[in-house]
Amino acid sequence: MRIGQGYDIHRLVENRALVLGGAVIPHNKGEHGHSDGDVLIHAVIDALLGAAALGDIGTHFPPSDPAFKNIKSTILLEKTMQLIREAGYTVANIDTTIILETPVLKPHIPVIRTTIAKFMDLPEKLVSVKAKTKEGLDSTGTGNAVEAHAVVLLEEAVI
Repeated sequence: MRIGQGYDIHRLVENRALVLGGAVIPHNKGEHGHSDGDVLIHAVIDALLGAAALGDIGTHFPPSDPAFKNIKSTILLEKTMQLIREAGYTVANIDTTIILETPVLKPHIPVIRTTIAKFMDLPEKLVSVKAKTKEGLDSTGTGNAVEAHAVVLLEEAVI
């Protein structure tokens, strides 16, 4: 078994969609980024790559590469899952936390879980998504950023 941890943070800006776990969340701001800026998927990708000792998201999908400009992060997640399978691993489970002051994410968590499970080709019961706020503290707490953490447990694939 191998464990990996991932983290990401993006500024929130106007005229961008707020995308979390592949789901578009209604809000007046979205993530600033080279891709769609999905901090949750980016944290998951880093956790997967870290667990398999395959580097990080920037190694495989560099922001300097125009091929990844405005790309959906779910596509990057699918590509990462292929790397994980090629390395001989399967996902045992994933636990994630989104940190965002507003909007309230509780009503969106079921869709986020379903979307992540779909793009990782996993049963939904293996995907945990939680939401927290920062109680008005720092740039995330003042509504200027969104953060995500992910922990992934990999197992050697049974052949």
